[in-house]
Amino acid sequence: MAKQLEKALTDAIKARKSILGTKQILSSIKDSKLVVISKSVPALSVKKIEESVQNNNVPFIHFNDTSIILGKLCGLPFRVSAISLSSLSNTNLQAILKEYEKK
Repeated sequence: MAKQLEKALTDAIKARKSILGTKQILSSIKDSKLVVISKSVPALSVKKIEESVQNNNVPFIHFNDTSIILGKLCGLPFRVSAISLSSLSNTNLQAILKEYEKK
């Protein structure tokens, strides 16, 4: 698993600097530093989020696992289909993106 991403997700959850859910992410995309979407999200929702992140120049990761696994990675006892991080340093962001480019 991606250790950098896991740490960033759990830190954002603890600091309450994250937004969960596709609808909530779409309404607050401008405040996002990174958006992560599981493969459980319907194609139409993924397309809407992809368009929104491209328009706002927000980095985007397709998490190649289910919403159950993403929820566990976040340290939450429920499914997380999509999560947006609003406080992430540029150094951590670059490390996470490089980690996912290798996969």
